[in-house]
Amino acid sequence: MEVEDRFRLVERNAEEVVTPEELRSLLEAEGRPKAYWGFEPSGMMHLGTGLVCGFKILDLVEAGFDFTIFLADWHAWINGKLGGSMENIRFCGEYLREGFSALGLTPGRVKYRWASELVDQAEYWEIFLRISKNVSLSRVTRALPIMGRQISPGSEVEFAWLVYPGMQAADIFMLGVDCACAGIDQRKAHMLARDAAEKLSLKKPVCVHTHLLPGLSGPTERGVYDEDERLSLQISSKMSKSLPKTCIYIHDPPGEVREKIKAAYCPPKVAEGNPVMEIARYVIFARGDRTLEIPRAEKYGGPLEVSSYRELESLYASGSLHPLDLKNAVAEALIETLEPFYRHFKGKEEMVERMRKLEAGG
Repeated sequence: MEVEDRFRLVERNAEEVVTPEELRSLLEAEGRPKAYWGFEPSGMMHLGTGLVCGFKILDLVEAGFDFTIFLADWHAWINGKLGGSMENIRFCGEYLREGFSALGLTPGRVKYRWASELVDQAEYWEIFLRISKNVSLSRVTRALPIMGRQISPGSEVEFAWLVYPGMQAADIFMLGVDCACAGIDQRKAHMLARDAAEKLSLKKPVCVHTHLLPGLSGPTERGVYDEDERLSLQISSKMSKSLPKTCIYIHDPPGEVREKIKAAYCPPKVAEGNPVMEIARYVIFARGDRTLEIPRAEKYGGPLEVSSYRELESLYASGSLHPLDLKNAVAEALIETLEPFYRHFKGKEEMVERMRKLEAGG
């Protein structure tokens, strides 16, 4: 595959690449560069993790990257996830591996590594301390929203939380990756790692950041997560596994998917911040152009076939497509897209049920 083709695969649908020039140089120099994405095993897999992240990982694998999916068990424990039980966290990690495997990201095609494997090594803590010597406390504190926590001035924080950003940077260097991938909410940790790399003469990672799929209730101000108001709103509004009514899980049955989409926020003629349109963009059309069939009564113009997100956006913004018709089409296309998960988890109902109980705090 030509360098430009590989570049387009990595860059498509990315919110940001830091930097495009460095990515192109990496692809020119390396036939099989290393990349990783870290996930806290902290709950059930929803569209944002399973498909937005999963599809981007597939893009990098197809672009020739040696990819590691990093199951950050210690990070989840520091973050107090799943009752602070390492047993529950590791079970969740196994569940995440099954979820990604459903998309074809099987062990062998990608590597799966645990944070536990790294923290047992003295070298890891040496790198962590060297990073810590080169970063201020105020910068670490500003980075804490990467944990999904709003931090206000003067608020009490656990000391362990302050360790988290440095650990995330240490993960990158210990894994020896050329490219670090994450949602845009992880940007501060990646910038910390890039700055540390310059100061410590370590490999400076290219960073690929993806869009955060919003919850079905639409834009929601839940606090301040970034100095950039637009980014803060995106982080605040992102789909959350802890809000099941505004979240679609990868194994939600078709009827439930239809009901959730039907109830979703979907303002007429508005694409930006519209969760139904964003599912179309970042899930339905994420792997390139396809045909989206929109069944519609003849009195409303008859059925439509849309072949790209750009075409869909133009139709919707002009008012030519009613929100209910959009919802019906997206729901059916999403159910089709979720079919690999339905197949993969057939026979694994006990795993899913245990995750539901853990998600509910049981």
